[in-house]
Amino acid sequence: MLSNVKNTNTSEDGASFIAKKEALGKGITVASDLVVDHANQCSITMTNGQSYLDMTSGIGVASTGHCHPTVVKAVQDQVGKMSHAQINMFYHAPLLELMDRLRPYTAPLDTFCFNNSGSEAVESAIKLARHATKKKNIIVFNGGHHGRTIGAMALTGSKNMFSAGFGPLMPGVFYVDYPYSFRCSASTFEGHSPDHCVKEIMRQLNVLLKQRCHPDDTAAILIEPVLGEGGYVPAPKGFFQELRAFCDQHKILMIADEVQTGFGRTGKMFAIEHWNTVPDIMVLAKGIASGYPLSAIVSRKELMDLQPPGSMGGTFVGNIVACTAAVATLDVFEQEHVLKNVQERSIQVFGLLEKKLSSANGASGLPESIMPLDIRGLGLMIGLEFGNAPQGFAARVVKHARDHEHLLLLTASIYETIRMIPPLVVDADTLEDSVNRLVKSIVQVANDMKNEGLIQ
Repeated sequence: MLSNVKNTNTSEDGASFIAKKEALGKGITVASDLVVDHANQCSITMTNGQSYLDMTSGIGVASTGHCHPTVVKAVQDQVGKMSHAQINMFYHAPLLELMDRLRPYTAPLDTFCFNNSGSEAVESAIKLARHATKKKNIIVFNGGHHGRTIGAMALTGSKNMFSAGFGPLMPGVFYVDYPYSFRCSASTFEGHSPDHCVKEIMRQLNVLLKQRCHPDDTAAILIEPVLGEGGYVPAPKGFFQELRAFCDQHKILMIADEVQTGFGRTGKMFAIEHWNTVPDIMVLAKGIASGYPLSAIVSRKELMDLQPPGSMGGTFVGNIVACTAAVATLDVFEQEHVLKNVQERSIQVFGLLEKKLSSANGASGLPESIMPLDIRGLGLMIGLEFGNAPQGFAARVVKHARDHEHLLLLTASIYETIRMIPPLVVDADTLEDSVNRLVKSIVQVANDMKNEGLIQ
C-alpha cells in the first residue's frame, strides 16, 4: 500500500521516505516531514519545490541569512585549501584572525577557548569557574536553557523534558526564579512593576546564600540576558547591575550565556551590553559562524590562564572552516551594518505586531478570553505569550503557519508562547509579510479553537 503513496512534502515515495526517516533516533524530534533542498536569505525551498519564509534562522543560527555570498565564498575557498587543522597540533590563520577581530567586541574580556556547540561551551564555562575559584556550586534560573549534555542539562530549567529520566544530574546546582515580569511571583502584589520583580529575585538570591548555598562554596551565577527557550523574556531594566553588585559582594563569578542572544540578535553585539554590565565569562555560539558549528567562551586572561594545559579542547574545536565562516560573518556585520538593520527592523516588527494584533482583537478577530497578550523581546528576539490561551494553542499556530502560510516559526517555554527569530539581514518587506502571515494564523487558530469549544 505504502509503495503507491506519494509523500506530498518530499520528492520520494512514501515507503522510501518512511524507511529512511526511521533510522533517526527518537531522541531527536523533527517537527514535520518536510525535506529541505536549498535556501537563500530568508527563504527555504523543499524537495517538493515549495518555498517557506524562515523566521527561525535555524534556531538563531543563520544570522546572515541562508547562504550569504560572502560566507559561501570564504568557506569554498578555505575547503579547497584545508578543512581540518587540529587545534592541539598547530595554529591556523582563521583562528588567529577571528580572535583578533572579536576582541574589540568582547573587551575587556580578551581570551578565548573554542568548542563546537553551545552545550560544550557552557560546560567549559563551568569548568573554568569551578577550577578558577576552587568552589563548586552554580546558581541558575528557572526557565533558563543551557544545553542537553549531561552537565548542561542539570543547569537547564526551561522544560523538564530535557532532563527527565537522566538522573542523577550534576550536583551543586541551585535554582532561583528568573525576573520574568509577566509571571513573576511578585506580580500578585498590589502595584506590581518590573522593579518589584527585580527586588523579589534579589531577595531569593540572598535567601539562597543564607540557607543552602554558602558564598564560600559558590563558584558562579549562570544566566541568559534574555531567556531563550524559556520564552524570549528580557531581564528588567536595572537587574544586571544589581546582579553584578551581588556577585562582586560575594566573590561569585557572573557567566552570561549569550548562545542565543549574542552576535547582534538583540541589536547590540552582545545582549548584556543593554544593561551596561560586564560579566566575568561569556558563552558564545549559534550566530557566531552563520551556520557552521563553532562556539567559545571568553574571559579575562588572568582567569583563563588558571586553566591547566590540556584541560580544554577537543578533536574538532576551532575548526578551520568554521573559523573562516565566523570571520566572514564579521565581514558581513561590518560591511552591511547588520546591527543597524536589527535595530530598525526591531522597531518595525514590534510596532506591526502591536498594531495588527490590536486591530484583530474583537468579535471577528481574537477572542478576549485568550488575553492578556505579552508581546516582548529585544532586537530580533520576538516573543508573543497568550496568557489565557488553552494548552496547545501556540503549537497549533506554528503548525498552521507552516502548513497554510508557508511560514516557519517556533514555540517557546511551558506557556503558550510563539517566537520569531528572523535572520538579522531580513528586509522590511519580508518582515511585514511574515507578520501578516503570523497574524492570519493566530486569528484562524483562535477561531478554530473557539468553534471547537476550547476557547470561550
